[in-house]
Amino acid sequence: MKNFIKYLFLLTVLPVCCMACEEEGTGWNPSMIPDDPELPQPGPAVDCKAPLYWSVYEYCREAEIAGDKAINMSDTEWDRVIDWVAENLKPYGYDMLCTDGFMAMTSDISLDASGYMTTYGTMPLRTLIAKAKAKGLKIGIYDNPLWLHGPDETLVEGTNITFGSLRYNDALDRDVVLYPGADDVFGWVVPSHRGAREYIDGFFKYYKSLGVEYIRMDFMCLFEGANGAGDMTGKGYGRENYKLALQYIHESAAKYGVFTSIVMPNLYDNGELELQYCNMYRVVADTFDGGWDHVSGRERGRVYDGWPCCHNQFDGYVHWSHKTGRGKAIPDGDFIRLNTLASDSECEVSISLNAICGGPVTVADQYNTIGDRLKFYQNEEILALPKDGFVGKPLGDRGNLWDEENQIWYGQMSDGSWIVGLFNREGDARTRSVDFSRLGIRGRMKVRDLWKHADEGEADRLNVRLEPHSCKIVKLTPAE
Repeated sequence: MKNFIKYLFLLTVLPVCCMACEEEGTGWNPSMIPDDPELPQPGPAVDCKAPLYWSVYEYCREAEIAGDKAINMSDTEWDRVIDWVAENLKPYGYDMLCTDGFMAMTSDISLDASGYMTTYGTMPLRTLIAKAKAKGLKIGIYDNPLWLHGPDETLVEGTNITFGSLRYNDALDRDVVLYPGADDVFGWVVPSHRGAREYIDGFFKYYKSLGVEYIRMDFMCLFEGANGAGDMTGKGYGRENYKLALQYIHESAAKYGVFTSIVMPNLYDNGELELQYCNMYRVVADTFDGGWDHVSGRERGRVYDGWPCCHNQFDGYVHWSHKTGRGKAIPDGDFIRLNTLASDSECEVSISLNAICGGPVTVADQYNTIGDRLKFYQNEEILALPKDGFVGKPLGDRGNLWDEENQIWYGQMSDGSWIVGLFNREGDARTRSVDFSRLGIRGRMKVRDLWKHADEGEADRLNVRLEPHSCKIVKLTPAE
C-alpha cells in the first residue's frame, strides 16, 4: 500500500498542495450548510445482492512484499487473468474484475479532458474495460469520488469552478478541519465547497459512461477523522463534511445506477451514515497475507471504535449481524485467498462464511496461485446464497464474540427453504447442536449437505462433530 500512496501523492497532490484559491467557490463552515430537500432519501442506491468477482489485490500485495517500486500489470498479464476468469469463474456467476490500490492512478487529459482517472498502472481504463467486455465481463474500479486526479485548472463539467478551488484552503477561515497543520496524503475534495456536488456527480457520470457500475471508495476514515490509516496523515474534515459527501455520493450513484462499496469506514454511531448511503461496507481489516488469521484468528474477540472495528472476518460478521438483512447494506469481509489456507476444510469455511453472512465472495487468488482449490469457488449450491440475496444471522449473543453459538448461523432463502451453517473456529474438535424449533422451524425437515452435495434424510435437529477449522452447511426443506 505504501507504494500506491507514494505514486498517488506524487501524481495528484504535490503540484497543488500549497496552492491558494480565490475566495469565490472555496466554500463555508460546515455548520452553515443548509438542509437540502433535493437530496434523495437514504437507502440502497442499486440492487443489494452481494457481488461475486475477482480482485487484483493479491497480485499487487505480493508485488509490494517483493519490493516492487512501480507496481504494474502488463497488457499480457491482464489478458491471461481475464481469460482465466472468463473460463473458470464467469460460468458460476462471477461477472466482474476489479482494480485496487497499489498501482498509479492517473488522469491523462489527452485521453479524457474530464480530469477523472484514465489510467491504472500503465493500462488505459477504456482498453481494460474493452478487454473484459469482449469476454462478457465487467470492470469494477477502485477510486474515490473525493480524490482529485486531474490538473487544478481543470473545470468541473457544467461550471466555471476549477478542481483547485475544491481543495482545502488554509488562507480562509471558512474551512474548518480537525488538524489544520497536518499534511493530507490525498488531494481531497471538500464537500462543502461550491462545485463539489457537481464534481461528484461528474465522477459517477464519467464511470457510468465507460461501462463501470461498481466503485470501491477507500480511506474514508482518514477523510472523516484523520485516523485509522496507520502512520498516514490527514487534516480530518469532520462528521458534517463526511455526511455531506456520502449524501452527494448516494445521490449520484442512485442517479447513474452505480454500486458503491466503502472500504475503510469508521462506522461511528453503529454505522449510521455508511449504512444509509452506501451499498456495501467493510466490517474487517484488510486481507493482507490471508490465512486463517484473516478468516478467524487476528485479534479475535476484540472490537474497536473506529476503523477497523474488527480484525478478522468471523468477528466482523458477528459484530455487525444486527444491522444486516435482505435488501439492506451489505457487510464486506474483504478478499479471499484460498491458496493461503492450511486445508480444504478451511477453504470451505472461508467460502461458506462469506456466503451465509450475506457478504460478497471475492476471489483474490490468481490463475498461477490457486492450485487445486478452484473447485471451492465453483460450488453452485453455496453460490446460490448470494445469488438469492440470502443473509443469515448468528444464533448466539453478538455482543459476546466468544459465545460459541455465534458459530451457528441460519436464515431463509426466498423460496422458503432454510440454510443452517455450523462452524468450528476452534483448534480442537467441537460438537455443534441445534434444535430446529430454536430457529423458528416446525416439524421434520429434509436435510441436504451443500458441500457433500448429498441428501441426508429427515431430521428435526442437527448434532454434528466438527474437526478444527471446519463447517457443515445444510439446506432444509419441508418433509413430505
